[in-house]
Amino acid sequence: MNNQDLLIEIGTEELPPKALPGLSKAFQREIEKGLKLNNLAFEDSRLFATPRRLAVLVTALQTMQDAVTVEKFGPALKAAFDDQGKPSKAAEGFARSCGVTVADLKQKNDGKLEKLYYSAEREGEQTTALLPEIIIQALADLPIPKRMRWGSSREEFVRPVHWAVVLFGEQTVKTQILGIQSGNETIGHRFHYPQSITLNKPAEYENLLSDTGYVIPDFNIRKEKIRHLVEAQAQQINATIDLDEELLNEVTALVEWPVALTGSFDDRYLAVPREALISSLKKHQKCFYLEDNKGNIKANFITVSNIESLDPDKVITGNEKVIGPRLADADFFFNQDKKYSLESRREKLQTVIFEQSLGTVFDKTERVAKLSSYIAEQTGADIPLAIRAAQLAKCDLLTGMVGEFADLQGTMGQYYAQHDGEPEEVAQAMSEQYLPRFAGDQLPESNTGIVLALAERIDTIVGLFGIGQPPTGSKDPYALRRAALGILRIIVEKELPLDLASCINNAISHFSDLPETDNLDHSVLDFIFDRFRAWYADEGISANIFLAVDAVRTSNPLDFDLRIKAVNQFSTMPEAEALSIANKRVSNILAKLDQQPSADIDSSLLTEAAEIQLAKKLSALLVEVKPLLEKNHYSRALTAMATLQKDVDSFFDEVMVNTDDELIRNNRQSLLQQLRHLFLQIADISLLQSS
Repeated sequence: MNNQDLLIEIGTEELPPKALPGLSKAFQREIEKGLKLNNLAFEDSRLFATPRRLAVLVTALQTMQDAVTVEKFGPALKAAFDDQGKPSKAAEGFARSCGVTVADLKQKNDGKLEKLYYSAEREGEQTTALLPEIIIQALADLPIPKRMRWGSSREEFVRPVHWAVVLFGEQTVKTQILGIQSGNETIGHRFHYPQSITLNKPAEYENLLSDTGYVIPDFNIRKEKIRHLVEAQAQQINATIDLDEELLNEVTALVEWPVALTGSFDDRYLAVPREALISSLKKHQKCFYLEDNKGNIKANFITVSNIESLDPDKVITGNEKVIGPRLADADFFFNQDKKYSLESRREKLQTVIFEQSLGTVFDKTERVAKLSSYIAEQTGADIPLAIRAAQLAKCDLLTGMVGEFADLQGTMGQYYAQHDGEPEEVAQAMSEQYLPRFAGDQLPESNTGIVLALAERIDTIVGLFGIGQPPTGSKDPYALRRAALGILRIIVEKELPLDLASCINNAISHFSDLPETDNLDHSVLDFIFDRFRAWYADEGISANIFLAVDAVRTSNPLDFDLRIKAVNQFSTMPEAEALSIANKRVSNILAKLDQQPSADIDSSLLTEAAEIQLAKKLSALLVEVKPLLEKNHYSRALTAMATLQKDVDSFFDEVMVNTDDELIRNNRQSLLQQLRHLFLQIADISLLQSS
């Protein structure tokens, strides 16, 4: 069967830069999915993405579906014909559904009965006939949060569509795509080559666009070119550059023909906090900042233009004229803000609403200060510093700098606290309260920062759960899941022996009126601990191990984590499976009892050698593991418990638990209760079995 290359290109207005990489990958994935669903084999596929186009090149695609054999079983022969051998209505109906007469049907045994049987070879469809629906479905399934319409058209897409290419081999597939008639003509760069480029075959696409159209269609090739251009510009002025991948991706999504240019700004703006300079250059102007060999920011920037100008100095000057006022604003706000202390702004927080039902930001700082005091006491941190940090934590929200550069909240709080002469740890906590901001982000370093970061998150989660606004499956506007994971990371990675349940209850006590108070503490604790699931899944720890530890949950996340790691290690031991099965068996036996037995064993009622040996081993282990459990040495304790495996197996092989003698039966049940309790001090290992 013949194979041909396929090119699909959708030409649009400028696509959202941050969404472009994900959008292009989704387009490739959906096209591949459509081809596979239609049983069309291909060799490979490649995606292309620029600000004005999404494209997929599929190599060696079948020109036609393979022929398939259609097989159908109809009614049993007894039901297919009457006593005179005439076809029944069931037989006739089956024949009609197959498009034949009853006489054309065969008979075949389906493994149970002789039945009417239909078999036919069906020709596959031409790929060109299937492509329109595959493309339309792929575009419909793209993850576009909000689609738009344009002109009088009722078509919807992320941006208006201006052209479409569907080229299969040398054949142009004519179809309507989002209101546009597809063809074999793409369009070059908006300024350098705003003309049609005829494509004769898919393999020409990349080179024609690059050589003729001033477009580098491959996102990754364009990205690496920008990286090289920017680094070369930095070297020319003896500067170093730490390329931010997120910014690099965004710039790549903004240009089709990149040209790197170096500009400068007034040296006096270097007095502005480093973070404000970087924010101005990166987030607002999409420029790369530069450093000298000592790590200090230089009064230069690199911008990536989408045109190869005949007068690049004018382009540089234009960028400098935009960046200059932006940095002047930062300089102005910084100097103005320093005229007023953070403390002097605190009362004004009473005019800023945190959440309508939870009061003002000032109210929140009051609650957080009380909770910070409690957490500081539990962790050995400085209580006055924790209270002071909590009181000042949100004051920088009222500064001009944060008003203009919202991403600098906390960061500017630290600068202003230092300027005000606040203790260094209080100043450091101003920025550390927001750590970690995302998965894998750094954690607070100072004790006060750790306390404040925990208190802020716990107060927010408790408050929102308390007014009936927990996250839903699709919505989490306050990022409570991220906050919960942050709490767990701080406690576990900083090795804080902190009881989370007591912190939650302390937080609840500082709210004056929460409508959803029934089981609020349990709801919040369950929500936070449920974040552990994804954490451990990422570490390759099975769900069964999580469930085994969660069954005997401690409210101390650090202790929980130690148990998880111990059980995970135990699960790899050769004795683990047998002991898990035994614990499952013990659990089932005890669950059927009307009353749970005592764990006290009467040694005089032990008659069988296997139960005597098990009781002896259990007695010794109870003494051995007690100090280990007290010191949270769960791995060592489970290693010791693993030595029970042979004795437990012998017990079940040789001893009848439910014997007729009531005293002996109760005593054996007590022995099993003692065995079960021993393991339950760490986890319910019976749950390590998947069923």
